[in-house]
Amino acid sequence: MRYFIQLAYNGTAYHGWQYQPNASSVQETLNKALSVLLNTTINIMGAGRTDTGVHASQMYAHFDSEKKLETATLVHKLNSYLPKDIAIFDIIPVSDEAHSRFDATKRTYEYHINTLKNPFLEGLSWYYHQDLDVALMNEAAKLLLNHTDFQCFSKVNTDVNTFDCTIFDAVWSKEKDRLIFTISANRFLRNMVRSIVGTLVNVGLHKITLIDFENIIKSKNREKAGFSVPAHGLYLTEITYEYLK
Repeated sequence: MRYFIQLAYNGTAYHGWQYQPNASSVQETLNKALSVLLNTTINIMGAGRTDTGVHASQMYAHFDSEKKLETATLVHKLNSYLPKDIAIFDIIPVSDEAHSRFDATKRTYEYHINTLKNPFLEGLSWYYHQDLDVALMNEAAKLLLNHTDFQCFSKVNTDVNTFDCTIFDAVWSKEKDRLIFTISANRFLRNMVRSIVGTLVNVGLHKITLIDFENIIKSKNREKAGFSVPAHGLYLTEITYEYLK
């Protein structure tokens, strides 16, 4: 039987989601926990990858079990067994053909900036105190929806077949000393959100214009885009599946 697992994690202590032979990852930590509790080797498949230090308030993965599981009991056992920076919300029986990565129709990320130094946000938001023109940044963010090729925001030497992504929404919101950039798309390239945010910050600093921003997208050249903002401000916040409500 196949099961989806819904979880969240603070990515500070991990070298991303994906298993790495010489570094701690969320995937490896879950594999070990499930394998111990189910007394068999379990290999989970995630809905996507997050980089070192990136957080997730909603992540899905799937795994297979030869026997029917008491899901509520397993959720409780996993939360007791796992470290405090990983939380399991639900385990859901799905069809054998269901796939956490390939069946996802939309993914949403948030990038958090705090403009006032706050020790309680350390490691959870990027402290950036310079004044930003948020209205202009939102004008630039709207331009993203007019394009599909985002090679300019992708990590170089990445192994992908296409740089095309469909962006559904991209918007900045501001509340007191907090800025949050929310972006949804059918898929994301490696480092894409962090480099988009860095380039939009350059717009907000009036270092580049809206025309410059659009020309950067058209250039397909990562060197022309802005800097990559720190990982600890980035959150994977939502993954959508047609058969999960």
